[in-house]
Amino acid sequence: MSNTIGLVAPSGFLPDASVVDRAAAFFAGRGWRVSAGESVFAREQRFAGSDELRLADLQRLATDPTVDLVLCARGGYGISRLLDRIDFAAIKSRRLPIVGYSDFTAFSLAYLARGGVSFAGPSAGDFGAAEPNAYTVEHFFGVLNARAYALDLELQGPRADVSGRLWGGNLQMVVTLLGTPYLPRVRGGILFLEDVNEPAYKIERMLYQLAHAGVLQRQAAIVLGEFAPVTPMPNDNGFDLAAVIDRLREVSGVPVFSGLPFGHTPRKLTLPVGGYARLSVKRGGAAVLELARYPNLA
Repeated sequence: MSNTIGLVAPSGFLPDASVVDRAAAFFAGRGWRVSAGESVFAREQRFAGSDELRLADLQRLATDPTVDLVLCARGGYGISRLLDRIDFAAIKSRRLPIVGYSDFTAFSLAYLARGGVSFAGPSAGDFGAAEPNAYTVEHFFGVLNARAYALDLELQGPRADVSGRLWGGNLQMVVTLLGTPYLPRVRGGILFLEDVNEPAYKIERMLYQLAHAGVLQRQAAIVLGEFAPVTPMPNDNGFDLAAVIDRLREVSGVPVFSGLPFGHTPRKLTLPVGGYARLSVKRGGAAVLELARYPNLA
């Protein structure tokens, strides 16, 4: 293993390129070298360079035999433009850990629909912060350096012991893929969801869209990550995220949990999208999430 991280920006451009230098310094201190693709420093409209550049960068780094791990520079918008041109089979044959979140959810789910497993997790911006979050760093390396991993969590929800394929990501991106060949048809899975800066009614509307499509009812459990800040609206009159979660429990008919440390916040887990998971929740909310069957560096 060459301890090389391939850095790619498959969606939006980096507003502050100095993040890359700080992230590279962070990883260098842990024995890793960062190889940044051209997209990381490119700009075209709101994107990190042209579609062709971003596609070529992602494809090259995800199949490069000298790269051990691919990390997204940031999210934004843009990977939806690339889905029909990505060679998922070539990427799957390399079986590298590929990590990103937010807009990158579209890649992770399309990849899963073709049998691949990637990761929802931090981006270069998290590691290039003035002080990277210790929890994020611990579990990023913890998950990737192990063939199986167990997380102690505090969740809100019923007692349960469920297992299945772990999948999901950003709620908007999951909904965007409905009716396309890029949304995997997962039955008996553990679906995790997060979003940011959305009013409660929009969150509920997206969840209803998943329910009307039969997605929620097919799961063994639904686990909600961070949604804060939830934008308050003048006509809410007490309609908030808690009310949305109550309705989600009624509509889905499956165990629903909240409190997963994942989302658009500095403190986030690294989760294998398509890996195997077992979730055990005791009375009071003490929970263990066991992860297995995912690409790793071990």
